[in-house]
Amino acid sequence: MNTPKTKKTKTSKFSQFFYTFLLHPLLILGSLSTLPQSTVAQPNPITAARQQINSRSLNLKQFHRTFSSSDKAFSQVNSVSALKDIEPTDWAYEALRSLVERYGCLKGYPDLTYRGNHPLSREQFAAGLNACLNTIESLMQENVAVLREDIEKIKRLAQEFESELTALGARIDNLEARVSFLEDHQFSTTSKLFAQVIWSIDEAFGDKIGEDQDESQMRMAYRIRLNQETSFTGKDILRTRFEINTFRPLNLTTGTNMTRFSYDNNSGSPNFRESQVHIPHLWYRTPLGSDVTLTVGTVGIGYIDLLSTFAPPTVNDESRGIPSLFGEYSPVYRRGGGGGGINWDMTKNLQLSLAYVGGDPNDPQQGKGLFNGTYHTIAQLALSLEKGQVGFAYSRSYFPAGRTDLMGGTGSLLAIQPFGNNIATSGDFYTLQGYYQITPNVQIHGWGGYVDSIAQSSAISNISNGVGDLIPTFVNRGNHASIAYGAIGLSFPDLTGENHLPGILIGIPPKVTASNVRSPQLLGRGQDTAYHIEAFYRIPLNENINITPGFWAIVNPEHNNFNETQWVGHIRTGFNF
Repeated sequence: MNTPKTKKTKTSKFSQFFYTFLLHPLLILGSLSTLPQSTVAQPNPITAARQQINSRSLNLKQFHRTFSSSDKAFSQVNSVSALKDIEPTDWAYEALRSLVERYGCLKGYPDLTYRGNHPLSREQFAAGLNACLNTIESLMQENVAVLREDIEKIKRLAQEFESELTALGARIDNLEARVSFLEDHQFSTTSKLFAQVIWSIDEAFGDKIGEDQDESQMRMAYRIRLNQETSFTGKDILRTRFEINTFRPLNLTTGTNMTRFSYDNNSGSPNFRESQVHIPHLWYRTPLGSDVTLTVGTVGIGYIDLLSTFAPPTVNDESRGIPSLFGEYSPVYRRGGGGGGINWDMTKNLQLSLAYVGGDPNDPQQGKGLFNGTYHTIAQLALSLEKGQVGFAYSRSYFPAGRTDLMGGTGSLLAIQPFGNNIATSGDFYTLQGYYQITPNVQIHGWGGYVDSIAQSSAISNISNGVGDLIPTFVNRGNHASIAYGAIGLSFPDLTGENHLPGILIGIPPKVTASNVRSPQLLGRGQDTAYHIEAFYRIPLNENINITPGFWAIVNPEHNNFNETQWVGHIRTGFNF
């Protein structure tokens, strides 16, 4: 996430300008230091010199504050001799020596040089002189002792460099006008707009589950997301997402959810609106003290917004990472709705996350709402390593009858609805996931999980037999089904070029490994294990555009060897700006 930054002041932009164009090779800044005991009386002669310069529209004090507050890369020196590139014979040496040693109003680069391959220009020296003008003027206003000889020296230097100081003021005035124009015409002082566009040409190959023919056709579709991210304090963020999506899930033509993309739309969802702009995502995040962060949202807030998914950078990015739905991250994180969570940094490397999400938070009807319908809750402990992360999570989900999607659209239909869709179902998830950077160009990640699902009602329900049929079966309240899944991936960032990302992933999609729901028609017919084998290669065209060709194969789809292997090929183009 680019967290919106708070509105920048004009002076911070001035400092960048003058650092680049005026003060290279030496940036001269003002600060206070121990002073001699000689004193002078009022009136303040420096103020008089200042007024003479100000009469030419030069706001030098603002200029000095700009540099003093913004340039952190420069270190204080206590003697001009410490600026080792300056020789005693240089024209500016005597002036620099007395000012630096008495008032500490000049600073050099961290390596104690002023990059003196060429001498300071008059304009550069004028900038340093102004810094000392401000320092001494400030001291005198605070009734701090200043040597009279230094005051006289400053006055003479101000007169000698009056034209350069005036020119400097003109540049500042011009820059102020340009900054004011930009501020008047910017989108917002508190919000930033981020866009992601995905285009894809793709096709699935292989007979549809339960059929003797391939029903898939090549298609081209798109998804557009606009995230408006607003910050009110500089530390919080309010995200509002606008989206339009024309990717229909491939399971409509393949007969299995194992062929779905991570960026397709959920046509079965009551919130799905094809080719219509809608708001699928709205949440707010703010720190609670130094170690705790709170995130709450009304729609579309998921586990992935509340806690880490333990994948290397961009690997689980929908426009730049693994394209398949199962390959993107562990199915336990495919939960969404309205709710919130907290992240507590218990130590520097250990974080505890707790979250609750309701599936129908906006619906006041019986059996729905924030707490009385579909819900998900999770506790996760994450350990950060020097080159990776590892975490354990426990999650519990509950689905009323007619709404069961235990595995978030991944795996076999039997794993998604182990008791059919007519039975209220709960699931207890126990998962382990992590990643590790082996070398700068080789990283590994993976996850595994076990789910204990329980029937929460009794009725006759239609249960998948793995070959395209739904078998009416009586389910008793309390029946159990065990589900397991896992995957391991390798990716190779920058191995073949800057920002290139080749990668492979092999896994077993969610599978029912045991069940006490018994029916002769559900047992013994081609039962096997499905394998997900995927390869992709992200090729950047520039900083904002990338193309990712790739494919994945599903061997024994729906965990049944009666079914023909399914292949999915794609060429995805991602735009991020």
